[in-house]
Amino acid sequence: MTDTQTTKKTTFWGKMPLWQKILIGMVLGIITGSIMGPDAEILKPLGTLFIKAIKMLIVPLVFCSLVVGVTSMQDTRKMGRVGLKSIVLYLGTTAVAITIGLGLGTIFSPGAGLNMDASTVSQATKEAPTLVQTLLNMIPTNPVDALAAGNILQIIVFALGLGIALTLSGEKGKPAIAVFESLAEAMYTLTGLVMKLAPYGVFGLMAWVAGKYGLEILLPLIKVVAVVYLGSIIHVVVFYSGLISLLGRLNPIPYLKGIATPAAVAFTTTSSSGTLPASIKAAREELGVSKGISSFVLPLGATINMDGTALYQGVCALFIAQAFGVDLEFSDYIVIIATSTLASIGTAGVPGAGMIMLSLVLTTVGLPIEGLAIIAGIDRILDMARTTVNVCGDLMVSTLVAKSENELDQDIYSAQPTSDSAKA
Repeated sequence: MTDTQTTKKTTFWGKMPLWQKILIGMVLGIITGSIMGPDAEILKPLGTLFIKAIKMLIVPLVFCSLVVGVTSMQDTRKMGRVGLKSIVLYLGTTAVAITIGLGLGTIFSPGAGLNMDASTVSQATKEAPTLVQTLLNMIPTNPVDALAAGNILQIIVFALGLGIALTLSGEKGKPAIAVFESLAEAMYTLTGLVMKLAPYGVFGLMAWVAGKYGLEILLPLIKVVAVVYLGSIIHVVVFYSGLISLLGRLNPIPYLKGIATPAAVAFTTTSSSGTLPASIKAAREELGVSKGISSFVLPLGATINMDGTALYQGVCALFIAQAFGVDLEFSDYIVIIATSTLASIGTAGVPGAGMIMLSLVLTTVGLPIEGLAIIAGIDRILDMARTTVNVCGDLMVSTLVAKSENELDQDIYSAQPTSDSAKA
């Protein structure tokens, strides 16, 4: 191969948008994992390296971004207004998401005919914190310890408090604000460098998933997987796009194009917090959301917005009810919607939040908790879809809030993404 050919190939790969590189890595990973089977475990370190690099960014990025986001608003009343809008949209879309999940579960009946017996399945659950405990635990007794432990809820509370205090300090707070702005910019630059690893990390992760699970584990529960993925597509493409069009008076096509990269990262990493670097980058560079709005709304959404998880619970709750032959009343559907919506805050940031929230729903409506053992086998595959929806919802809310606050750059939003603007 000549130097000219090498240069041409390098230039072609370099100009390709990041989401296309990630997609290529995902497809190649699936093919490689399917061929290698369990031996694809040797490729997992590629994905582990990428995930570790992403996790390295989370705490400093969230902390610095929130402090800068709050201080950039200057007006504490504005911060309260933005926060209220965000929370209302997050909780409202969560209620719609679980309604879609329940609707699709009713239409397709994924658990019908299984005739499961609760006594034949081992029970596997985990106690979820109460809402009061969650609210109390949000206040860090030691902010340094919260930062070291990566407790996102406590970090957010401390960052908000510090940002407000710096704003109220006036001139004396400006030197500290300048330091945080400099640190935040450095974190954005580091994020760009880490994201260059995404295609290779995604390749390793998908090869491992395809090699470990294969088709065998999907076949018995393929209907559940299909319904959850269908619901996820409907929620993003129809509902989110509809809100962008109706509430934001915006063309939804740029939104759908702008979320491509963070959606791909979310799908493979299954972490809303881990996708934050990609989400913040896309919100600013692809959707035109201001620094202040994106720095405030996106970390908040990564903590409390669980639309995809709620949709998954709607489908899984009905699957378990149908599998065990339990008939649900209309009142049970209402309880499931209310419980999942409120629990999206109570269990946010808890490891295995999806399974914990599902256990809450099952207990509330009297469904066999043993059903969790069935879902656990395909939870990783379902987690990919629900995390993607969560992240797409974060970006949708940040876009709508920015538009309502006149902090959406319409030129950036309306511009069609090119290889130059979308590349890593």
